[in-house]
Amino acid sequence: MSQHVSHSMPPPKHALGEAHALDESHALHEAYATEEAPPPALPTGWRRAVFGVETAICRVVEYLAAALVLAEITVLFVGVVKRYALHSPIVWSDELASVLFIWLAMFGAVLALQRDSHMRMTALVSMASPRVRSVLETLALAAPLVFLVAVLHPAIEYAEDEMFVTLPALDVPNTWKAAALPIGIGLMALVSFLKVLRAANPKQVAVVCVCLLLAVGLGHVASPWLKTLGNYNLLIFLVGLVAASVFAGVPIAFSFGLATVGYLTFTTTTPLAVVVGRMDEGMSHLILLSVPLFVFLGLLIEMTGMARALVGFLASLLGHVRGGLSYVLIGAMYLVSGISGSKAADMAAVTPVLFPEMVKRGAKKGDLVALLAATGAQTETIPPSLVLLTIGSVTGVSIAALFTGGLLPALVLGLALCLLVRYRYRNDDLSNVKRVSAKDILWSAGIALPAIALPFVIRGAVMEGIATATEVSTIGIIYSVVVGLLVYRQFEWSRVIPMMISTAALSGAILLIIGAATGMAWALTQSGFSQALAHVMSGLPGGAATFMVVSILAFIILGSVLEGIPSIVLFGPLLFPIARQMGIHEVHYAMVVILAMGIGLFAPPFGVGYYCATAIGNVNPDEGMKPIVGYMLVLLIGLAVVAAVPWISIGFLP
Repeated sequence: MSQHVSHSMPPPKHALGEAHALDESHALHEAYATEEAPPPALPTGWRRAVFGVETAICRVVEYLAAALVLAEITVLFVGVVKRYALHSPIVWSDELASVLFIWLAMFGAVLALQRDSHMRMTALVSMASPRVRSVLETLALAAPLVFLVAVLHPAIEYAEDEMFVTLPALDVPNTWKAAALPIGIGLMALVSFLKVLRAANPKQVAVVCVCLLLAVGLGHVASPWLKTLGNYNLLIFLVGLVAASVFAGVPIAFSFGLATVGYLTFTTTTPLAVVVGRMDEGMSHLILLSVPLFVFLGLLIEMTGMARALVGFLASLLGHVRGGLSYVLIGAMYLVSGISGSKAADMAAVTPVLFPEMVKRGAKKGDLVALLAATGAQTETIPPSLVLLTIGSVTGVSIAALFTGGLLPALVLGLALCLLVRYRYRNDDLSNVKRVSAKDILWSAGIALPAIALPFVIRGAVMEGIATATEVSTIGIIYSVVVGLLVYRQFEWSRVIPMMISTAALSGAILLIIGAATGMAWALTQSGFSQALAHVMSGLPGGAATFMVVSILAFIILGSVLEGIPSIVLFGPLLFPIARQMGIHEVHYAMVVILAMGIGLFAPPFGVGYYCATAIGNVNPDEGMKPIVGYMLVLLIGLAVVAAVPWISIGFLP
């Protein structure tokens, strides 16, 4: 994706594409930009030929990825129907879906690399001089290639070793699944090489590549000395190298991967095939199967008009009161978040319906985009949030419990935002605003009813045991297709394949992060760091209360720097056991850290979620800097209430 918005603050125009990796596809941002971005200049000469090869490779991968998305939906939905309706379960459906899923994840990661939509932090890069920025952008292209080349042969070895493992239901070697890793890594390495090859400044590329090779050579030379340092290597590689790479703009997944590979290669005798195995394990969790399907569902509700109908109903209900459309924005984000599970999809669905009318009523664009970003943070715990699914997969917390516990904390923060909106808009002039009649409200409610019902269909299917948290997304997809075709009669078949491709690219970016973070978390655990961390955290004065405060501060920082999913995957398995030891309910702790992470993710100047909101709203980021301070303070107060009152998170658990 390429989203160009003129502004004077970080990140640069390119960084908004990374914010998209929060959650969304090119189509979402392009569909809602009110000003068309100029198309990027096409390469010329021999670079054009290189670009043609790159495009041809990725075109094949795009259609394979789209076919895999369709296959996942079909396999999981047929499995639900056979088990629940026909009482004849397909024993191999989950296993087949798992095999298809790892291929989808790797092909999606290839597409994300080609589209520059892997998550990365560019706030500091944008502050650098043009020359330094250009070098750092070249580094962001070349550094992933080092990681990919380093793990390609171990990935092949890993796939070969899996030949001796048989998938029980399908009765085929696990190599059918594991082969996705070397093939995906090989394709990413090829695409990365082609992107480096056609970079604008060959001399700059040569200098960066030589520096990277020298760094690798220095690591090998210094390896005997590094092995004598023990756990101080954790500071060098898993803190220092990760921080340097992330702040230099290297995609987060590859920053994690480089640090883990460097740590294991230069300071231990552990074969790198183990890292590939941990990546496979991290990306293969059954719960994560629903990630691409919920992303696709988010695109569907926009295309079918369901989100627009929902927002229209709320506007007719509250549009006549002071700050009414701001209340609608908060309410719409709460409801739409219960459908897509994807923050950028939620914001892109709500913004075009509300922002024009709010501006007509005198609202300042900066305040609007600040509130939009704040609602993004507020609604992180609403099921089927991708972060909830990730926490369930890496910590073992019940997905059904997380789905139940996530509703009320978001409502508390929403009410806090409403109080600030009431204060800010207390002097609104509504003389030109007509109150909608009861008849029109009822008519609007009837139109919106299918959209309003979808979140309840999704939650009900899980709670009643009709479908698992993995399968329920397919019910939402089929429901949305039927409603789009038969009720709203708004279904553009020409957009389906591009939507599937965008779904694969975003899912690949998310899942590669999870895989790389799982490998890094394994290295931390093997080093004894997790035991040391547990000892330090359990020894904090003040016990559970201090632990909770420290966790909140840590996840606000992590959410701002690493984004949500990487920080959850990396530190969730380490901190959740400590929380349990201290008597903190795991669902309560999950809600607190997710909300803290969300505040960091959507808080400027580093939180990429804020820049995603400004891109979708087509607003200069400078304009929202001042008004968002109040919203973030209110969210922090709401978070303190959620942390202090466990009942808010666990009061409705069975």
